Amino acid sequence: MEQMSQETLSPIALLESMLFVASGPVSPGRLAKALEITPAAVTSLLRTLAEEYQHRGLRLQWSGNAVQLTTAPAASSVVERFLGLEVTSRLSQAALEVLAIIGYMQPITRPRIDEIRGVNSDGALRTLLSKGLIEELGRMDTPGRPILYGTAPEFLQHFGLNSIEELPPLANEEEE
Repeated sequence: MEQMSQETLSPIALLESMLFVASGPVSPGRLAKALEITPAAVTSLLRTLAEEYQHRGLRLQWSGNAVQLTTAPAASSVVERFLGLEVTSRLSQAALEVLAIIGYMQPITRPRIDEIRGVNSDGALRTLLSKGLIEELGRMDTPGRPILYGTAPEFLQHFGLNSIEELPPLANEEEE
């Protein structure tokens, strides 16, 4: 069987190959450099790929200005079963509350999360960090230098979102 050379693959096929082997989100600029085309051309190819994937088992997931190839959220139960992953680890109510606060208010510190919830959030933060749903984004430049938390790319993938902007809007609370 004759091997295909790089010259016989289209730019979109080469782009797809790079996304497949990337260990995480990658910028269009880095993809453009490898393909020796402009970042605008890569963005156009990514849009085309995203459209093609809408009827398949893969998706492009954006995390800031970086993109990653992921499986379609609708395939999660089959993929988990195939990989032998246990679905038994559910998030507690406290962890879900903390995750929602971080999702909507990131970057945010633990003291601010505790203030909003009215209780200590250390345990929930540890759980979310261990599951890779949140990450430390840095530290505030204030006394004590508290850690700033934000959602991780795994958060978007877990909930089938392309970006944090796809979170449903919060209902307006008139009490405030």
